[in-house]
Amino acid sequence: MNEITCPMCSMNEVLKHSERLECVTCGHEWEPTSEPVFEGASERVVKDANGNVLSDGDSVTLLKDLKLKGSTQVIKGGTKVKSIRLVEGDHEISCKIEGSAIGLKACFVKKA
Repeated sequence: MNEITCPMCSMNEVLKHSERLECVTCGHEWEPTSEPVFEGASERVVKDANGNVLSDGDSVTLLKDLKLKGSTQVIKGGTKVKSIRLVEGDHEISCKIEGSAIGLKACFVKKA
């Protein structure tokens, strides 16, 4: 699959205009080329709610209370999570909270 990514932020949400390409995420504009800038790049950028880039092993803090699906348990805002792991899919962060494996969306955390 030949997917175009932004040369500034590496996101793949790109608008194609008649003479240029524009990134929806960061607003960067560039001239289209015959080859994508990051062809074959497997590393994706995951950002927290404040726009900080997250990586494996980082610690994050929850911004608000989160209900666990299929349970009555609530994880309180302000809970610090250590040693996160970035994964593919809808929930970008895999971690353990109170001994339970949980998937989190990056928009609900900030880098600690």
